[in-house]
Amino acid sequence: MKYNFRLFWRSFYRSFFASKNTPARLTRKRFIFLVLFYLVWPLGSLIHWLCFALDDLLFPAYRNQPIEKPLFILGNLRSGSTFLHRLLSRDVETFTSLTTWDIYLTPSVTQKKVTQLVSRFDRRFLNGILHRLLFAFDRATLGKIKIHPISFFQPEEDENIHLHIWDGYFVTFLFPFMDEMPDYQHFDRALAPEHKRRIMTFYRSMLQRHMYATGKRYFVAKNPAFCPKIETLAEFFPDARIIYLVRNPLDMLPSTISWINYARRQFTDPGEGFFYIDEITDLTRFWYRHPLEYLDTHPSRRHLILKYDDLIQRPEAVIRAFYEQFGYPDKPGLETIVDQAVKDTLAYNSDHVYSYEEMGFTREQIVERYADIFTRFEFDQRAPLPASRVEVPRP
Repeated sequence: MKYNFRLFWRSFYRSFFASKNTPARLTRKRFIFLVLFYLVWPLGSLIHWLCFALDDLLFPAYRNQPIEKPLFILGNLRSGSTFLHRLLSRDVETFTSLTTWDIYLTPSVTQKKVTQLVSRFDRRFLNGILHRLLFAFDRATLGKIKIHPISFFQPEEDENIHLHIWDGYFVTFLFPFMDEMPDYQHFDRALAPEHKRRIMTFYRSMLQRHMYATGKRYFVAKNPAFCPKIETLAEFFPDARIIYLVRNPLDMLPSTISWINYARRQFTDPGEGFFYIDEITDLTRFWYRHPLEYLDTHPSRRHLILKYDDLIQRPEAVIRAFYEQFGYPDKPGLETIVDQAVKDTLAYNSDHVYSYEEMGFTREQIVERYADIFTRFEFDQRAPLPASRVEVPRP
């Protein structure tokens, strides 16, 4: 496993000495974040890498851990992947995922084993007080974030795991110096073979550690940032099942622009308005077309292209169908799991408010830029009725 020290150094240098006229300009808010980050993150990284080394000494068998029929949920941001991912993760008898806790606090086998030991001690001798305190802290911190439901104990995008080698798309959320970054947005096409191999070897080892430590059978992950790396993903996980979710660009694009701006604003202070418009429109077009091209040229029962509307309108039927298609065991209690997931989704209040007009787009521009997607999936273009067809009520 190799750490991208060059990118880490360049992120540091640009943040303090060359951030003027960038969205990551050195304001008071940004300075406070940077000081806290560089006080905490390097120390945490040293602990994680020490534990990775301990894994090789104490639990070397993890390297032979098979990853049987992993399920990867792909699709542009804001296309329903979080809903499907967390719904499937409720089927704990079938699936396991990396949670926020797993990604940031216990990525190694050693750390997971220590956590499991503390958890057993807490249940047996402390009547679960540590568990209750931790959940209360979770609700008071991550639970306050409204744009996207986050919790230490909920499954999360495990693209985040690449922060431990400082070599993945999520680095751009903390340090949005795009001219310094490898072209993660076009992963399969842009990165050198050795670079791709280094990133994916690390990712596979993280899944092996998790499966070894938990004893679970099937892994499920959702990662929009895996859209541009679908070819490499299939190469490293030849037994993978892939679901590609596709949503109407009129809904997806403004929501993605809003989300990326919100996420990066947690760590930067770029000023008023929306940023990264060109970056986002370019990556979303590629994240539609590249996965679809791959799936079209590699037809398989292990692949499924799924429309967002079909998932939302009839989730149980859709899930039962791909359980059978992909060879996962039948789940008798699936109806209850789906009902509860839908209720929780409806109860969640997001402060994610946006419109494509305020971002500088017209409906016609979006339809033109994604014309092939509208045509292929027969998405509603929401064109206004011609004046001759508008019914005017008589007085």
